[in-house]
Amino acid sequence: MEKALVTEGVSATPRIPGESRPPDETCCATAMLRPGILAFGGTIGETALHAHHAVQVLAATTPLTVMDASGVHHRGTLVIVPADAPHRIDAGAAHGAALYLDPETVAGAAADRRAHTDGWTGGHRPPAVDLRRPALADQVGAIVAELRGDRESTRTVARHTAVTEALRMLPTLVPDRTVRGADVARRVGLSPTRLSHLFAAQVGIPLRPYILWLRLRMAIVRVRCGDELTEAAHAAGFDDGAHFTRTCRRTFGLVPAALDATRDWDLGDSAWACDASA
Repeated sequence: MEKALVTEGVSATPRIPGESRPPDETCCATAMLRPGILAFGGTIGETALHAHHAVQVLAATTPLTVMDASGVHHRGTLVIVPADAPHRIDAGAAHGAALYLDPETVAGAAADRRAHTDGWTGGHRPPAVDLRRPALADQVGAIVAELRGDRESTRTVARHTAVTEALRMLPTLVPDRTVRGADVARRVGLSPTRLSHLFAAQVGIPLRPYILWLRLRMAIVRVRCGDELTEAAHAAGFDDGAHFTRTCRRTFGLVPAALDATRDWDLGDSAWACDASA
C-alpha cells in the first residue's frame, strides 16, 4: 500500500522532481510532538491511498475531502479517520491542522469512537480556534479538548508519587532496547499491574505506548540534530534504522525523512534539545 509523505509539515503525495509548488504550500509549516500526539500545521495537501495506526483528525478553515477504501468521500472542515483505515485526501485546504493520535489515549479513543459511531464527518463540531494562527499548540489543545468533551469529566486527581517518578526517569531509560514496564515498576516500588493501571489513568496513555512515543521523539530529535538514521535509531532504543522507519510508517504512514522535512518543531521539553546528554 502506498504511503503518504509529509511535505512542508502536512501530509502530501511525493512531487515529481522539478515540479513547482503552489506558493501557499510553503506557509506556516509547523509540527508538534508529545507522547500520544503528533500534529502538523499549515497547508493540507492531497495524498495517495495509505493507512496508519494513529487516529487522524484533520481540521481546516475550508472543507476538505477524504476518500475511504470503499470509495466513499467524506467532506467537511473536521474529518476523523479511524485507526488503521485506508484513506486518501482528495481535496485539501490552504490552512489547517493534521493530528495523529494514539488510539490508546483518551483523545484518540474518543476520536476513533466518534468516527465509527457518527461517521468520519458526522456530528463533529469545528474546533473553537483560529487555524490560521501560528501557535500550533493552541490549535491542538482546542481540538483535543473538544474531542475529550464526549467523555464524562472527572475531577483532577494528584498524581501518585510512583507515576511522577516513572515520568521523570523514563527519558533516561528508553535508549535501553530491553526496558519494559516491569523494569520501571520495580524501580518505583510498585507491581507492574498497579503501575500500569495508575499510569494509564493519570497520564492518559498506557505505559507501553508512552515508551514508544518517547523513543520516536528522541529519534526525531537526533535526526534533526544531524545524526544519521541508524545512529538516531540506536540512541532512541530502536534495533536499527529499519526498525525506526517501520515504526514511523505503521504509526503515522510517514517515513523519518518526511518528519525531518518540517522546519519548525515544538517538542515541548528542553531536555530534548540537541545539546542534551540524552
